[in-house]
Amino acid sequence: MAEFTAKDVQNLRNLTGAGMMDAKRALTESGGDATAAAKWLRERGLGKAAERAGRDSQEGAVAVSYDAGANAIALVQLRSETDFGAKSPDFVNLVNELAALVAAEGEDAVSQRKEAIEDLNIVTKENVQLGEVWRFQAAAGNALGSYLHVQNDRGVNGVIVELSGADEDMAHDVAVHIAFGKPRYLRREDVPAEEVEAERSTLEAETRREGKPEAAMGKIVEGKLGGWFKRVPGGALLEQPYAKDDSHTVAQVLGSAQVVRFAQVVIGG
Repeated sequence: MAEFTAKDVQNLRNLTGAGMMDAKRALTESGGDATAAAKWLRERGLGKAAERAGRDSQEGAVAVSYDAGANAIALVQLRSETDFGAKSPDFVNLVNELAALVAAEGEDAVSQRKEAIEDLNIVTKENVQLGEVWRFQAAAGNALGSYLHVQNDRGVNGVIVELSGADEDMAHDVAVHIAFGKPRYLRREDVPAEEVEAERSTLEAETRREGKPEAAMGKIVEGKLGGWFKRVPGGALLEQPYAKDDSHTVAQVLGSAQVVRFAQVVIGG
């Protein structure tokens, strides 16, 4: 029979939120090994893990990693309920590990650390979940760039981008702009037609309230709509005023270079 003390049972209950009888049985089944007992409880949905699963996870951390061998870059988000949980070394280390795995082996590689994510649920007593996972493997001749804004020892705003006809410095600069501009789309043509029409209707009503002449209505509304595409944050990336020189748009700064794709994850955003 496994040997463990009343203190062992209490420690396991504090760690997992399990009832006394469940904690005792878990320790018995696990030969007194607390880590194995916590895993035993988690696998059976006992303790507080099941309750935590339904709670919101709006905080967390993001990480970016580049793998030279694969010429690929990854952006991974790990969600938590509080910034306190997300700032812990275990949490930050895990999201960094996940990003490195994805960059090297692909998006499915996160499954290798599924148990580690589940363990964080127990350690932090929060609903820790894998969030967004992105990986760009550059086409021949293309440049990859990234930016990660770190706050309170964790990444909170991560960007990866792939450009054609450009170098890594430009890719990095565009990633920095995206972090600031938070574009929802690449170009204005990518904005769903229903969104455009809804905004046009709103702007038309607004312009009528301003008492603008009917003959100029169409031109005024289209001018305002153009500003809507350029909005920061939001809008279309290529239409936005460039963060380092707002007298030019991102498209003008790029010149003949092209943004192939981009991804951004903002904690709480």
